[in-house]
Amino acid sequence: MAQGSSIEWTEATWNPVTGCTKISPGCKHCYAERMAERLQAMGQPNYKNGFDLTLQPQMLELPLRWRTPQTIFVNSMSDLFHDDVPLAYIQRVFDVMRRAHWHRFQVLTKRASRLAELDPEIEWASNIWMGVSVESAKYVGRIDDLRRTHAHVRFLSLEPLLGPLPDLDLRGIHWAIVGGESGPKARPMDAAWAIDLRDQCRRARVPFFFPRFTGASTESATKFSWKQYGRNREYKALIGTIAGVGVVWLRMWIRARFGY
Repeated sequence: MAQGSSIEWTEATWNPVTGCTKISPGCKHCYAERMAERLQAMGQPNYKNGFDLTLQPQMLELPLRWRTPQTIFVNSMSDLFHDDVPLAYIQRVFDVMRRAHWHRFQVLTKRASRLAELDPEIEWASNIWMGVSVESAKYVGRIDDLRRTHAHVRFLSLEPLLGPLPDLDLRGIHWAIVGGESGPKARPMDAAWAIDLRDQCRRARVPFFFPRFTGASTESATKFSWKQYGRNREYKALIGTIAGVGVVWLRMWIRARFGY
């Protein structure tokens, strides 16, 4: 929906669906719900229903009009695999992503069981990255569901991190994003949880990205994960880990962000 994004691990957002419902504790302080209510109050037509789940078919072909290759977070304001999104509509979203092959799309869901169920009905492409959110040990089964899919690149969003995640099975995972909760009433994150995940990722040779502590700035996260705990090394490993899937972009992106 927007070119340019404040989300640290993407470049743009696209919302062919808006609105959602809470499914697990990570949803408690949902930023998208707050933003949708604000946009509704401002009269933005796509948010006339507030945060009620709404298909936005008029937005489907927007990425085809963006000619400059970029990384696009799909449904930053919803969950594509919500039970109320029909399979046929999900397939239309995937069709656009395949046709817009010059972009990289990041799809993220908490509804991993539906993702796994629908996987045989989905035509994947190498520019479509699929991720699941896991906020605490109770929900690590989502990773198994993700691993069962035919996605070419599989990533984890371990945020908002609400508890330790020891001994994760990271087989078949290509990237891990770890961070605390942001925004009003953010719940605390113990730095030891993030350090343990960083170490697990290092042992499994999975690239690790740490955008923030609880409510903290990107600058604080940079000091935590790069100067103290070696983000430099993990990002260099990213190029080799998913070689063949956006390698040129990754090199350019790393150089632009971190100067190497």
